[in-house]
Amino acid sequence: MLQKNALKFDPDCRNCARLAEFLDQTSAKYPDYHARPVPAFGDSGARLLIVGLAPGMHGANATGRPFTGDYAGILLYQTLFDFGFSNHPESVSRDDGLRLTGCRITNAVKCLPPRNKPQLEEVRNCNSYLHAEISALPQPGVIIALGKIAHDAVLRALDLRLSAYPFAHAQLHRFSASRLLIDSYHCSRYNTQTRRLTPEMFAQVFRLARTALSAGGSEGNLQDSE
Repeated sequence: MLQKNALKFDPDCRNCARLAEFLDQTSAKYPDYHARPVPAFGDSGARLLIVGLAPGMHGANATGRPFTGDYAGILLYQTLFDFGFSNHPESVSRDDGLRLTGCRITNAVKCLPPRNKPQLEEVRNCNSYLHAEISALPQPGVIIALGKIAHDAVLRALDLRLSAYPFAHAQLHRFSASRLLIDSYHCSRYNTQTRRLTPEMFAQVFRLARTALSAGGSEGNLQDSE
């Protein structure tokens, strides 16, 4: 596990020609937007890593901070505040004074993809950055994957077979005594407005994470997929 080369985040990465071209187009249309790869945000010593899909056009791509300025961040940051991971219940800009404690947020793909849909090759190109972030996660640590693409990206970063760890909401996957993955439906506008993901369902995921973190990486009575 964690055998591949770990690359530190590159704010000037242009390894994906399609994404680089789309960012150039976006920057020309919205010159005040960040329109570059979006770095992780949060506590550098956190034992909880949240992995999303990719920056949104008018969210992270605009502000330069994950889940900031768009609808998907509303439920996420409110829940982080409710569970004591942040000092404010919302995230609106990079200079809004928001701080995360014990938590860090990143994306499986660091650049804005057209129609919010990254291609598999782009997920793989970005996987070394996610690998580096997981490698830096203090042990014992917990990872929350928001959606199946993020779930699969975490498994790829850990060199694990996707078929061995099927995605399901609130499903726990124990990789070792020091690594635990918890799945969640993505907190997108579609999922929350259709009630596929409710605030109560999302809170369940973070309750599981808090319990595991409080137990020092031992899930105790929690059930996992193995």
